[in-house]
Amino acid sequence: MLPSAHRQVLVTGGGRRLGAAICEAFAQAGWRVWCQYRASKDEALALCERLRAEGGTARAVEADITTEAGRRALMAEVTAVAPLDAVVNNASAFEPDSAQDFAADAAGRQLGVNLIAPLDFARLLAAQPQPAGTAPADRCALHILDQKVYNLNPDYFTYTVSKLALERAVALQAQALAPSARVCGVSPGILYASGPQTGDNFSLAARANLMRRPIDPADVARSCVFLAETASVTGSTLSVDNGQHLVPLPRDIMFVVDELLAGTAPSTPAP
Repeated sequence: MLPSAHRQVLVTGGGRRLGAAICEAFAQAGWRVWCQYRASKDEALALCERLRAEGGTARAVEADITTEAGRRALMAEVTAVAPLDAVVNNASAFEPDSAQDFAADAAGRQLGVNLIAPLDFARLLAAQPQPAGTAPADRCALHILDQKVYNLNPDYFTYTVSKLALERAVALQAQALAPSARVCGVSPGILYASGPQTGDNFSLAARANLMRRPIDPADVARSCVFLAETASVTGSTLSVDNGQHLVPLPRDIMFVVDELLAGTAPSTPAP
């Protein structure tokens, strides 16, 4: 395995929130970081400038990963510098819908970002030629999942379906892409306020786990670095959620907390 200083990682959706934390963790571990963005240009540029000022190697790169052409163009740009050693499929579409009212076009967009793009990046990673005359390179695709895949409720229906499929694909791709690449998953719990969530709602929801405390995004990011650097792990998913997936709820945590804040007891109370 090459030293971290000679390895490079692509983080999709790397400009903000968890993606930014992942970029920071890899840069601090000595990796050359490619921070992909589409709409978060200012955040991505500022993040990479800060990481370079701190002694890291990071570059923001704009790309549309919703299309096959966009993904291939991004891979070509990144691998023109050196072979890619890891990809973290962090970019995600999270839109409310239900099993009764999902729109086919909108559902297709979520499936494209949350499922097809990660699967494509993993196979492109594995398809890179191995350096001649050297030991096989250790390459790792990391799929960012969600504790919802182990704690099902029907809210955010298409999003949940896409993450369920991606979770199953961790083992399938690990089998299919070996020995050219490893495939692992990281399954975080609630980390940031989303959509219409209020501050009060998030403050309660972030503690609805076994440890009764918010999850540190840096822990999730460090878990990604650990998996990328641990050559013996493939086909496995690591839950980094303070045990949130072990707290069953009938609805998405945001809606359960809304009921608590309104003074209405949900059918399964949060801890």
